[in-house]
Amino acid sequence: MDHAKKSSGPIRPAERVRNVRYAVRDVVVMADRLRKQGKKMFYLNIGDPNPFGFRPPAHLIEAVHRAMLDNRNGYAPSDGIEDALDAIRVDSKRRGIGNIVHTWIGNGCSEVIEMAMSALVNPGDNVLVPSPGYPLYTALLAKLEAEARPYQLDEAAGWQPDIPDIARQIDGRTRAIVVINPNNPTGSVASESTLRAIVDLVAEHDLLLFADEIYDRLLFDGAKHIPMGSLRQDASVLTLCGLSKNWLVPGFRIGWGVLSGLAEKLDPFAEATRQLGRARLSANHPEQAAIRPALEGDQSHIAALNHELVQRRDLAMGLLNRIDGISCVKPEGAFYAFARLHDVQSDGDWCRELMQETGVVVVPGSGFGQRPGTQHFRLVLLPSLSIIEEACKAIGSFVAASRSRR
Repeated sequence: MDHAKKSSGPIRPAERVRNVRYAVRDVVVMADRLRKQGKKMFYLNIGDPNPFGFRPPAHLIEAVHRAMLDNRNGYAPSDGIEDALDAIRVDSKRRGIGNIVHTWIGNGCSEVIEMAMSALVNPGDNVLVPSPGYPLYTALLAKLEAEARPYQLDEAAGWQPDIPDIARQIDGRTRAIVVINPNNPTGSVASESTLRAIVDLVAEHDLLLFADEIYDRLLFDGAKHIPMGSLRQDASVLTLCGLSKNWLVPGFRIGWGVLSGLAEKLDPFAEATRQLGRARLSANHPEQAAIRPALEGDQSHIAALNHELVQRRDLAMGLLNRIDGISCVKPEGAFYAFARLHDVQSDGDWCRELMQETGVVVVPGSGFGQRPGTQHFRLVLLPSLSIIEEACKAIGSFVAASRSRR
């Protein structure tokens, strides 16, 4: 008997994937096609310091190497190795975060965020996310069939979160507020008064605060970072950090979460994150050996890194803000700038045309969220001074040519 069946069509993907977008990587598809065609490309789209020549501190590499030679190559405990967890807790307490309920290590901060969101929200719930903000949150909430409800950062106020906008959007289905500080994509650093107001809203409405502080040591011009978990001991705060940005090892995929607040409120949620952690076995094992040396060892590379980033930022700001039709708020931290496009209808079209004509790869602001009616693009400040200069001058020539065609 012939059991062969006529094909009835492709394997249909799940509906939950329909609205998952990640603009930072999405632009690479066209960029790679242009590169293969022989076009010179300027990649200012992904915040990965290593391809631009930045190297991690040697003592981190040595610690991981020793762990591998000691055959710490099997599964780790689901929450992470105790030596690393202890170092994270000690560092958190030193920075003023008390009432620690649970700490765990993930395969990058992204996995910690995904585990926490998965343990928290049900379909139909909503989470307040910054706009502009890191697109992982909106992509993840789309997958979880929950609403990513954007609150605005105020460009005219240096991209500070708009507190009244946050307050009026909280309702009975709101489960959490996300704050990214320093912010990706704007490079802004929130003031203490702004952070306190958000923490007070979290405590008042029994919400969980996702305090994404992955860039907390990359600060310019005397800017001060204040851990949100240090501001109020009765607020439920998940502080998110990791090795990737401050210590220049995004490929290690080592991040962590520190859950603080009142244990009687947080214990059920903490146990839910442990359940998810056990289901995925463990985070990368030998790389966890770098956590204590990172937090307690020589950190002189951070001052040197910030010095390099300030030089790149100042060059980019000087060049971009001289272009008729572009303005950019000066970043105070991280390694991004979020430039405003004036008299442009679609930042997505503008970025594609810029890439095709000049080879400059930037990410449209719509991929991060932005106030309706505005258009932006994000560029990364990690390339060399010569590349930033050439890329920004190409942007200026492109804008001038576009205006003359109109």
